Amino acid sequence: MAAFRGLAMSGGQLVTAILTDRAPKPAGHYTQAVVSGAHVFVSGQLPIRADGRPLDDDGFEAQARQAIQNMLEIVRAAGSSPQQIVKVTAYIVGIANWARFNAVYASMLPDACPARTVVPVPELHHGYLVEIDAIAVREP
Repeated sequence: MAAFRGLAMSGGQLVTAILTDRAPKPAGHYTQAVVSGAHVFVSGQLPIRADGRPLDDDGFEAQARQAIQNMLEIVRAAGSSPQQIVKVTAYIVGIANWARFNAVYASMLPDACPARTVVPVPELHHGYLVEIDAIAVREP
């Protein structure tokens, strides 16, 4: 289930906030995604289950799968699809995890090949190993 909330921006452009219970609720001053016209901007998603419970496995691959799954659920809640994702940015702890991330990513988005940036970082919030955000398009 997705909730939509219109937010006014300068110039009168309408921005719609996306909130789905199929991904973790925002833990700060942000929304899961915003829609503006035909564009969907997904906030960074950590490997947190929608219900807030810990992952059964906290290894890198499991964290990558959960973070990507959260992103995909939000994209769908915004009325888009994996094939309409145009840009992904992934932050991964340690360059050694790049190939592992690639394998999980390719298995979860087999028919989508958006532009992508992978950024190795020394650490992420709460000790997580992956964070991912995206930009998608949809019918306005």
